[in-house]
Amino acid sequence: MIISTSENIPNRSIVEIIGIAQGSTVRAKHIGKDILAGLKNLVGGEVKQYTELLNDAREEAMSRMKDDAETMGADAIINVRIVTSMVSQMASEILIYGTAVKLD
Repeated sequence: MIISTSENIPNRSIVEIIGIAQGSTVRAKHIGKDILAGLKNLVGGEVKQYTELLNDAREEAMSRMKDDAETMGADAIINVRIVTSMVSQMASEILIYGTAVKLD
């Protein structure tokens, strides 16, 4: 599966636009990691606990988008975008979406 943020795939022609493929996940903070992150905020620097949480969430959402596109019979996903939103004070959603297409 080719996944790209661009409108096309070099040296390939899009023969069919299938639809929107998407994947999302909602992740909550772990109270223990939240306490450690709060301490890190006092001294500054990267909050690695949150970096890991968001990296894992992006990977899960990307995998779900890819599965969605494969179910539709797509060869590629173009114009991929990532959106983050806060669902509650303790949870965030990562949504990844793009256009599922068939290539020549």
